[in-house]
Amino acid sequence: MPSLPEIVRLGAGDSSAIPSGFRGGVVAIGNFDGVHRGHQALLRTAIDEAARHGTHPVVLTFEPHPRAVLRPETAMPRLTAERARLRVLGAFGIGNVVVVDFDRAFAAIEADEFAVRILGDRLEARAVIVGEGFRFGRGRGGDVDLLRRSGRFDVIAIPPVADAGGATFSSGRVRDALAAGDIAAANVLLGYRWFVEGVVVDGDKRGRELGFPTANLALDAPIGLKLGIYAVTLTRAGGQPLAAVASYGVRPMFESAAPLLEVHVFDFAGSLYGERVAVTFFDPIRGEERFASVEALVARMHVDSAIAREMLAGAGPGTPLDAALAAIA
Repeated sequence: MPSLPEIVRLGAGDSSAIPSGFRGGVVAIGNFDGVHRGHQALLRTAIDEAARHGTHPVVLTFEPHPRAVLRPETAMPRLTAERARLRVLGAFGIGNVVVVDFDRAFAAIEADEFAVRILGDRLEARAVIVGEGFRFGRGRGGDVDLLRRSGRFDVIAIPPVADAGGATFSSGRVRDALAAGDIAAANVLLGYRWFVEGVVVDGDKRGRELGFPTANLALDAPIGLKLGIYAVTLTRAGGQPLAAVASYGVRPMFESAAPLLEVHVFDFAGSLYGERVAVTFFDPIRGEERFASVEALVARMHVDSAIAREMLAGAGPGTPLDAALAAIA
């Protein structure tokens, strides 16, 4: 059964001992935001190369996303916050992940130092797998050629992976799909159903007053999803997915200050307060609307719930990656 990977954290100037499970492997490097189908080609290569070398695959990724540190004015919503990203990596078969605590000090490390000291000396990489456009080190001065010139490990550069129409898989395309509320397109690009994680927190009990009690999530990271109503499932730790309908929005009739994710779980009477849960998105139902009265809103909520039940009942089992993710929810 797949599980969350083991992780080790590295920072600039870090000299702590690296556990043996993270040394001597085949290292795949990237941001892996979303772990979409392009990323999965890189991971698959790392797994295959590790088998060829008689060793194990290791992923090296960055937290927070380097853009949030280097160009905060252009920072974008995350597709997978750290724990969600680890879940997908674990479901894909990655057991060891090096998380770089990325800050300006780490960004200032010279490219050759990153290649030799971190990848060569500390991780003892047998091979390194990157996208062919990978840049790293101070001023993004390092590239695939520099990695090869280090002479410390084999280097495999993966070209961009495209879909049947010739468009490259990218995190940006997934963000665009979610911003448009096109869950189906996002899920095709990802190769699994997009999900978010968070902790259920106390709310204003508005849903309960309306006859639709909701789990209000404090999300691990802001999301760029179009405001609206969606058919979803909610999964508790170690539990089965529960059919639900979700609202992501500012609740125009009640004027929330910021978008909220509220989930109404069908046929459920227990308490979820304080629990970490995953919410998996299937289909959009409608955009966010302002209704003429509370009664009109409640009537529409009944319709939304019926539509969500029908959508979920007709949904297939998903991809093998969905099945693996369910096993470690």
